[in-house]
Amino acid sequence: MTTYDDAMTMAAARQRYFDDNGFDGTYAERWVKLKAGPLPIYFPNAEGRKRAVRFHDLHHVATGYQTDWTGEAEIGAFEIGGGCGPFVWAWMLNLQALAVGIFLAPRAVFRAFVRGRHTGTLYHQGEFHDGLLTQSVGDVRRQLGLDRTVPPATLGDAVAYAAWTAAGLAWTFGPLVLLVWWLAR
Repeated sequence: MTTYDDAMTMAAARQRYFDDNGFDGTYAERWVKLKAGPLPIYFPNAEGRKRAVRFHDLHHVATGYQTDWTGEAEIGAFEIGGGCGPFVWAWMLNLQALAVGIFLAPRAVFRAFVRGRHTGTLYHQGEFHDGLLTQSVGDVRRQLGLDRTVPPATLGDAVAYAAWTAAGLAWTFGPLVLLVWWLAR
């Protein structure tokens, strides 16, 4: 598990994150590749995704969630819990990550969602700016409230989680269910 010292700049921590995960760090790739066991899954690296992933990567640094399937589910739940602001691609991809995560690591995904509900995300800053990279990891953690203990989940957290989980399942698996239904008719 990679951890980032509070004293590191976000730029240095992000570069280490890129290096540790084999990312080129330019955000210029035309296609994004995910690994599902031996099968690669490709999807276009649309402009909206590029805008959102700049914050998403910094969230990985600030929260410590990894880039494996469980870590992506956790960061997706965290970002849904904290809100993705106007970043439609973030909402769409995070709903899918949340839906997958409830099968992989349901307790960890719920904890990450609750953590997001009681802290914040960088998406609410609007457009990405390089000034974020000059801040220390500790400053960003404090700004988002990640330096505090997460309170126990509330009934509101559980209800919100159930609603977002239902939305994630519908968004992720709804088209497949409709296709199977249509083919079976």
